[in-house]
Amino acid sequence: MATTTVTAGPPPAPKNLVARFLGVITSPRSTYESIVAKPKWLGMLALTAVAMALLMGGFLSTQVGQDAWLDATTNSPITGRANAQSVEMMEKIAPYVGYITAAYMIVAVPIVLVILAGILFAIFNAALGGTATFKQMCTVIVHAGPIGVLSALFTVPMNYARGTMTSATNLAVLLPMLPEGSFPARLLGAIDLFLIWQIVVLAIGLSVLYRRKTRPIAITLLGIYAVIAIVIAAFFGRGAA
Repeated sequence: MATTTVTAGPPPAPKNLVARFLGVITSPRSTYESIVAKPKWLGMLALTAVAMALLMGGFLSTQVGQDAWLDATTNSPITGRANAQSVEMMEKIAPYVGYITAAYMIVAVPIVLVILAGILFAIFNAALGGTATFKQMCTVIVHAGPIGVLSALFTVPMNYARGTMTSATNLAVLLPMLPEGSFPARLLGAIDLFLIWQIVVLAIGLSVLYRRKTRPIAITLLGIYAVIAIVIAAFFGRGAA
């Protein structure tokens, strides 16, 4: 990763929670310059976790969402079609899956973000000699969350209308002529446009925090994402075979 630094200017005025939420979407660099100078993470974490819990849990609390969940869990491309006993068990769980998902979002989102913050903090501070605080790192990562909320706001209504759990924003949607189940189709299906956007926003935040160029950080993070997508595509293919 390149170590070129960028010149720091005077710290901008602090923003309130709503301004930070909208700013990350519309003007991420200036927003990150504000939040890095005055790091606050708890409010944004609570907002994004609750929003995701309401959106995903709400969808899975509907009959349409439960039917979509049943179809996805009993016809997995990894394990194949579930047997009658497994289907019966899933049907008993289905009425509660919305509540389970909402609770999972409230609990899992903070845990995942803290783990990611720890990994990136170790890389940038210990390995690359950065001087940011862990609170600043948590703030940067948490503030990429509004892109995930925006993704859910877009995909949940579409999934409800389509009656499915499959993503409507992955790259495979752009190339419907690819043979279903082929490696290219699985690979593109593992790459989500909103997640790419979220990774780029995170790269901008890291570049502001460590005063580095955004491009090499974004390329590195997107490269890691591409490797994960390749592994997922290969694993799905092996499971479906």
